[in-house]
Amino acid sequence: MQSTANTPNEYLAELPNDRKVVVAQLRQLMLDNLPTGFAETMSYGMITYVVPHTLYPSGYHCNPKQALPFISIASQKNFVSLYHMGIYVNPQLMEWFVTEYPNHSKAKLDMGKSCIRFKKPDQIPYPLIAQLVGKMSVEDWINTYESQLKNKS
Repeated sequence: MQSTANTPNEYLAELPNDRKVVVAQLRQLMLDNLPTGFAETMSYGMITYVVPHTLYPSGYHCNPKQALPFISIASQKNFVSLYHMGIYVNPQLMEWFVTEYPNHSKAKLDMGKSCIRFKKPDQIPYPLIAQLVGKMSVEDWINTYESQLKNKS
């Protein structure tokens, strides 16, 4: 079920204690490691880090009223997920992450196009995630996003 929380703190308050600890730790990791310019918000029932309209007035092409999404954190039924849009559209970043993952976690990498699923909270590679979220600046993300839009046109 998708959360209807209006703030990250409300979202955390809804979670069971074991998930609350994990999501709170991932949230703090985002706040500590994301480059300057990204803003924390709630979107699609998840804690989301976006490029705000003040920096990118065009917004998200699917809904220009929404800020440009970059990373989201969610507690799903059977796992905690991290959605990283940059890893989805940047093959070099994806390759780096997939190559580094086994050096940081004993768990098998469970990943979709932009979704990294963590079924075992004690095997989340927090230092690797910290590196990942710091690898793209707001400017890098905007440029990558716009190049993808041009390629689809």
